[in-house]
Amino acid sequence: MLLQVDTLNVVEQIASATVPDGVDKLSFVFDKLVSFGISAGGHILTAIVVFLVGKLIVNALNRLVARILEKRHVDTSVKTFLKSLTNILLTIILIISVIGALGINTTSFAALLASAGVAIGMALSGNLQNFAGGLIILLFKPYKVGDLIESQGVIGVVSEIQILHTIITTADNKVIYIPNGSLSSGVVINYSNKDTRRVEWTVGVEYGEDYTKVEQTVRDILAADSRVLKTPEPFIVLSALDASSVNVMIRVWVKSSDYWDVYFGINKKIYAVFNEKGIGFPFPQLTVHQAKD
Repeated sequence: MLLQVDTLNVVEQIASATVPDGVDKLSFVFDKLVSFGISAGGHILTAIVVFLVGKLIVNALNRLVARILEKRHVDTSVKTFLKSLTNILLTIILIISVIGALGINTTSFAALLASAGVAIGMALSGNLQNFAGGLIILLFKPYKVGDLIESQGVIGVVSEIQILHTIITTADNKVIYIPNGSLSSGVVINYSNKDTRRVEWTVGVEYGEDYTKVEQTVRDILAADSRVLKTPEPFIVLSALDASSVNVMIRVWVKSSDYWDVYFGINKKIYAVFNEKGIGFPFPQLTVHQAKD
């Protein structure tokens, strides 16, 4: 912008200038262009220096903010959000400083930026919603860094809460970015919010099996596993007489961190012990009645 304006000025000056007597016009034009080049080069060189020095200052301030947040033991969720926000603000200031070093009127640029900001804000209304969603998440804390959550069809551990997105790492090590706007206004299941969780199984056995024997066998399996909490005590009932099986419902409470280990471990144990004790698992059955002639 500046270079374009200066170029036009130089062209106008050269066109309107009176060439002194005894001076070759070509030399006169060349001298003017060299003077312009030196002036423009000075602005460009200054802008480069401002950018390099500013970049060092921005990095130093980012590290300083990170150390301050670390020293004050700020919550990890808030810390990642503030670090991201600080970096963006410092980068914007650096860009404005570089533009000023080029000789562009920053006041006019700020007015232009404000006008463009309105249009950009309308175009990026979704990102503004995500920014507001990030503030809501930090304020009400439906989840924090390290929590296992489920939302938007994704289950994973929260790695970072940034100004626009929450980063989630899934069990198979995929990194997923979910917009904060969706998380702040949608349903979020937080599996880490409580210390304990309830595990539930439905086990089908054959018709004709002794239910008392089945129940006692299950209780013995649960009692042998130290991860199963004694309070609340395990809940075992005959839940349904299904088409091909008698369904036994089992509910126990465990620490949240033990949920999946207990779930899969008890599944395996029930299969092994039931086979040892001769308790049969049913197969789907279909009874066909043949009509008499």
